[in-house]
Amino acid sequence: MATPKHVSPMIKGVLEYGPVLAFFVAYVLLKDKTFLVGGQEYSGFIAVTAAFVPLMVICSGLLWKLTGHMSKMQAVTLVLVVVFGGLSVWLNDERFFKMKPTLIYLIFGMILGFGLLRGQSYLRVVMEEALPMQHEGWMILTRRVCAFFFGLALLNEVIWRTQSTETWVSFKTFGLTLAILAFFMTQGKLFQKYGIEQDNEG
Repeated sequence: MATPKHVSPMIKGVLEYGPVLAFFVAYVLLKDKTFLVGGQEYSGFIAVTAAFVPLMVICSGLLWKLTGHMSKMQAVTLVLVVVFGGLSVWLNDERFFKMKPTLIYLIFGMILGFGLLRGQSYLRVVMEEALPMQHEGWMILTRRVCAFFFGLALLNEVIWRTQSTETWVSFKTFGLTLAILAFFMTQGKLFQKYGIEQDNEG
């Protein structure tokens, strides 16, 4: 297995979060505009989605080239962006792209749940290098993350089905990111209790 290459945190951050922020900015600028292409009218949301999909592919490809690594979570997310973003543009229906976060979190939640049924933490496979913990700690965290992902999937469904597109875009750009950050910040006691000290290595 190839060792991931070191890349500047700034470059990594731009490639990971740049497309999402670009989507938000472009939507704010174009949300009230319509575009006539091939005799068909497209909303600003669809036009921004059409630009976001290739931008996401390019940034993911550059990140993969620079780091020499792409996680399964990143790969699944990219595939769903291409499929559901493409469907929204092709069918001129923004609902497909709005469903994407729901499916992403459902898939990740089901994968973690499947691992739990087998007595394993698939989250550990992804995060162990950054967060050394005892097995029991990983199992507790995985159960919590699994439930959290299902909660995010439900929340996304509620938001896009009941709120305006503008509200959903803000929720997708900032709400989900802040929710994930807040979730992991609340796990401090778990990390302290089950964390593995590495100071005496080497």
